[in-house]
Amino acid sequence: MSETPPDALLFITPGCPHCAAVLEGLGEMVKQMLIGKMTVVNVAAHPEQAAEYGVRAAPWLRLGPFTLVGAQSPAELRQWAGWANGAAGTAHYVEHLLMQGGYRQALEFIDADTDRLGPLLAIVADPEARLEVRLGASALLEAHAGTPELQRLLPQLAKLSRHADHRVRADACHLLGLSGSAAALAHVEICLDDAHPEVREIAGEAMAALGKQNAKG
Repeated sequence: MSETPPDALLFITPGCPHCAAVLEGLGEMVKQMLIGKMTVVNVAAHPEQAAEYGVRAAPWLRLGPFTLVGAQSPAELRQWAGWANGAAGTAHYVEHLLMQGGYRQALEFIDADTDRLGPLLAIVADPEARLEVRLGASALLEAHAGTPELQRLLPQLAKLSRHADHRVRADACHLLGLSGSAAALAHVEICLDDAHPEVREIAGEAMAALGKQNAKG
């Protein structure tokens, strides 16, 4: 659990069917010290603030780093508050966005703090995660190919390249290849002798990519 309760910014509109319930739930959380501060904005009275935050539907809630739109039960609000500071929350939030088709929002969330790339490996490491979530997480990592942020994840990716599930090993090899780091070569080379043909194929592609990138250097 986060040591510092997150703050909440809530936008509501007149006639909104779910706004009152979310407002009540957040109010109880303030009393329970699960939220540090709550700010409520009536969109009808302050449309300029709604425009500033890109609010297009209500209830619209910024809870810590998370942006949540629509109905939220008290249990869901408590869960998001508990996730507000931590790697697990980052992974759950990205999964939430990807399941709603919000890749662009997920990319903006990651780009706002690239330390959030690391928690995405929890999704890569879960072979049972939904396909759209796994593909989305891989795409978010691919968007940072060759960057220091991705290269900092080499130890974790190296470990995943030895995972029991071949899908995880294959994804890890692919991402190691995208790192552009010479330090990834030794880990990918081991995968050339993997028991699964898909892993061997991707490892070969990754080795070729790493070889080209490091030959330029």
